[in-house]
Amino acid sequence: MTNNKYKILLIENDHQLSTALTSLLEAEHYQVITADTCCLAKTLFPSHQPDLVILDLDLPSGDGLSFLTNIRESSFIPIAVLSLCTDDSTKVKVLDSGANDYITKPFSFPELLARLRMYLRNYRHNASSLGLPDHIFHVYDLTINYDARQVFIQGEEISFSQTEYNILALLSEHCGKMMSYTSIIKEIWGYSNKGSIKKLQVNMAHIRKKLALKSQENNYITNEPGVGYRMNYEDKIF
Repeated sequence: MTNNKYKILLIENDHQLSTALTSLLEAEHYQVITADTCCLAKTLFPSHQPDLVILDLDLPSGDGLSFLTNIRESSFIPIAVLSLCTDDSTKVKVLDSGANDYITKPFSFPELLARLRMYLRNYRHNASSLGLPDHIFHVYDLTINYDARQVFIQGEEISFSQTEYNILALLSEHCGKMMSYTSIIKEIWGYSNKGSIKKLQVNMAHIRKKLALKSQENNYITNEPGVGYRMNYEDKIF
């Protein structure tokens, strides 16, 4: 059973979908506050202080992207964006603006619930640690020692180049969040040019190959072509 202390602000213009999602979330013992316009959402957000926001991009009286940007100026709560738009450039723009994920309609309700649980677990940890990574990261059979800059699978050390390690560590610090190519490139190299995405893809191919050679799991990192990469979440231990 989900702990009913979690409040979700559902901002959705489609009345039928909003009603269905509200019923689904309440059945999982979440508290749900609904808004069908950007104007109403701006009023409800500060007064209810939700633990998570589900945000439709196409809203009356203001667009969802502007609302997302406004939230990110003062809060790091999880935000899951819902949209009919499948354009990669839109996905990247939304992720770079601070969304935790971009979910294309139609979507699977069970998958949405699983992602919401993941976001809330991540946020609960980050809030307690002021958002700073601890010295040890662990997920599945992968362990990263940030202080020593060492990576282990099932206790066996894996050798990475400096850039490969930096990328892996960055994804681990944002475990569960889809990071766009642009945001990764900015963090790792500090600049972007024509060859930046190709350079990132080459490094990621090396990283995933090394991880796969040492583990049967082979599910640490997910790639959404044209969008970015996500370090997958299990029961992460810090």
